[in-house]
Amino acid sequence: MSQSEFALELLDLRKSFGKSEIIRGTQLQVRRGERVAIIGPNGAGKSTLFNLISGRFAPSSGEIRLHGKRIDGRKPYEINRLGLSRSFQVSNLFTRLSVFENIRCALLWSMGYRYAFWKFLAGLDDANDRTDELLELLKLDKRRDVLAMNLTHAEARVLEIGITIAGGADVILLDEPTAGMSKSETKRFIQLIRDVTVDKTLLTVEHDMGVVFGLADKIAVLVYGEIIAFDVPEAVRADPRVQEAYLGSVLAEAQVAGSQA
Repeated sequence: MSQSEFALELLDLRKSFGKSEIIRGTQLQVRRGERVAIIGPNGAGKSTLFNLISGRFAPSSGEIRLHGKRIDGRKPYEINRLGLSRSFQVSNLFTRLSVFENIRCALLWSMGYRYAFWKFLAGLDDANDRTDELLELLKLDKRRDVLAMNLTHAEARVLEIGITIAGGADVILLDEPTAGMSKSETKRFIQLIRDVTVDKTLLTVEHDMGVVFGLADKIAVLVYGEIIAFDVPEAVRADPRVQEAYLGSVLAEAQVAGSQA
């Protein structure tokens, strides 16, 4: 299979901070259109891995390929323009702009608009129409004119997803997208992610195993900087290495919490 058939590839990827090696020869190949969840214990290197892929960190060695093209060492905005976009654990919104204005800002570059002081955004009919289409897809159309600072936590997370996809990227990285949500909010959010990432490649870091098994086509298990398993959810759940290193303890904790409820 040629490299071009993969949306994203990590080839013997390594990252050290001083004498501490955090990512240790990670190998991963994600096909176009796959939804992949990355799980692992705290300190496994999940955030570091996302930072490497999105360009916040440069790897110590190894390669990162986006649609067959090397992107390791490139700046985040360069990687974004090549078709990869990322959301963060911490909200990254323009809080004093409306929901509509946040989405419109995110899609202007992809529509060919550059800074020009003589242009009025209100007159960009194509950008405004596209923004309204996205708001309807996100089910935020009724909150169109609300300032981002006045959104609920769940609405803010939805807006972040909207900003992430607005630029037209076909590889999407979501960092703990359901953190802080109630069970009912999480259930709706999973379906929303499915709807807005149709035909896109998705990588998500997520601790909620219900989200992982409900969303992912495949699961990558990262332990101490190495991916020890990468397969469909049923196979990962049954893998003895995963049970010993991570999943067994997570399920045991869930059972204890359930018995105490």
